[in-house]
Amino acid sequence: MVGLATAWHLQEHGVDVTVLDRHGVASGASWGNAGWLTPGLAMPLADPALWAYGPRALLDPDAALSVPFRFDRSLWSFLARFMTHARRGAWQRAMAALTPIDRMALEAYDELEAGGVHATSHPSRWVIGFERERESVPFVHELRAVATAGQEIRLSRVPDGVRVPHLSRAVRSAWTLEGQRYIDPGAYTQALATSVGARGAKVLSDARVTGIRPVPDGVEVAVHGHEATTADAVVIATGAWLPDLAGQFGVRTRVQAGRGYSFSVPVEGTPIDHPVYFPARRVACTPYQGRLRVAGTMEFRGPDEPLQPARIRAVVNSVRDLFEGVDLDAREDEWVGSRPVTPDGLPLVGRTAAPGVYVAGGHGMWGMVLGPATGRALAGLITTGETPEEIRPFDPLR
Repeated sequence: MVGLATAWHLQEHGVDVTVLDRHGVASGASWGNAGWLTPGLAMPLADPALWAYGPRALLDPDAALSVPFRFDRSLWSFLARFMTHARRGAWQRAMAALTPIDRMALEAYDELEAGGVHATSHPSRWVIGFERERESVPFVHELRAVATAGQEIRLSRVPDGVRVPHLSRAVRSAWTLEGQRYIDPGAYTQALATSVGARGAKVLSDARVTGIRPVPDGVEVAVHGHEATTADAVVIATGAWLPDLAGQFGVRTRVQAGRGYSFSVPVEGTPIDHPVYFPARRVACTPYQGRLRVAGTMEFRGPDEPLQPARIRAVVNSVRDLFEGVDLDAREDEWVGSRPVTPDGLPLVGRTAAPGVYVAGGHGMWGMVLGPATGRALAGLITTGETPEEIRPFDPLR
C-alpha cells in the first residue's frame, strides 16, 4: 500500500514510474491484515502498559505478544530500545508526531477513490468488547489522549442490558467507536496497482531488488533476473525488509518484523457487518467476503520464518468464549504477515543520506491506514524538494 500510493501520487505530479515488487502485489502485509482505516486507533505501539503486560505475556502461550526464547542479539537489542519508549512522556511525544498524518488519512483515501482507484472504503461503527469493566479503563484513557492530541474521537458506552449480536454474555462491557472505516486490504491494494498501471506505470512482479547505488546520472537499481535500470530517484518501500537496502544509505533505525496472523471464519445467521475489537485480547475482526476475518498477535520473529500454527491457536483460544454463532474451527485463509516496527513507533519517511534515494516504511500496524497519506507527502517531497510538515518527524536519518 505504501509503495503503490507513493507511485500513484508521483504520477499525479507527472512523473514516470516503475514499480518493482518482490513477489507480487499485496503478497505481503498488505493482504491479510484487518483492513482497518482507523486513524483514531493509530497510536504508538510502545505503551506504558507493556511494563506490566509484557512479562506476563512472555509466560502465556496464548498471549498476543510473542517472542521466541532463543539467543538473538539483534532482536533483544530492538526490544530493549522499544521498551525505553514505553513511557508516558515518550508515548505523548510520538502521538503528537503521528496526529497530523492521522488527521489526513481518510481524506487521502477519498482522493484515491475520486482519482480512479476502483475500490471502496466502508464507513462503519466499531464494536469494542471487554469481559470486565475495569479492562475498558486503559483503552478509554488512551482514546482520550488521542483526542487531546487533536483528533475527533466518537466513543460511546453501550448501555447495560443491550446485547450486541454475536457477542457472548462473557462480554460485559461494550463500546462503539464511530468515524472510522475498513477495507478488503488485498483487493484495495490490487485496485491501486491496476490504477497505477492504467496510468502508464510498469508494475513488475517477481522483481527482487538486489542492490541500489547512486551513479552520475541518477540511481542504478539491480534486479535479480532482470537488467539493471537507472532512475532519477528510488523509493525503498519494502516493509520489514527495509534495512536490507536502506542501511547502506544512513538509515540506522532498527526495523523489526512484528508479525500478525489472520484467518477467516463463517458466521451463523446474519453476517457481522461491522468490525469488532477486543483490546484486552489484542484481536481485531472485520467483515470479509461474507465471512469474518479474525486478526491478532504481535510476534517478533524474522520476516521470512514460516507460519507458526501455535499463534493461530492462540488467537482462537483468546476469543472463543467471546463470540456466539461464529465457527472458529471452520478457518480458511490462515496467514502471517510482517509488519515493520520501529523502536519509537514512528515511520521512516523521507530522504536518505544518498542523493535520489528515499524510504517509506516502518509504519508498524498502521501502514494500511497511513499509506495513502504517506505516499502523497513523500511524492511532494520528491518533486518539490520541500518536506511536508506531516512527515517531518519521520526523518529516516534520525
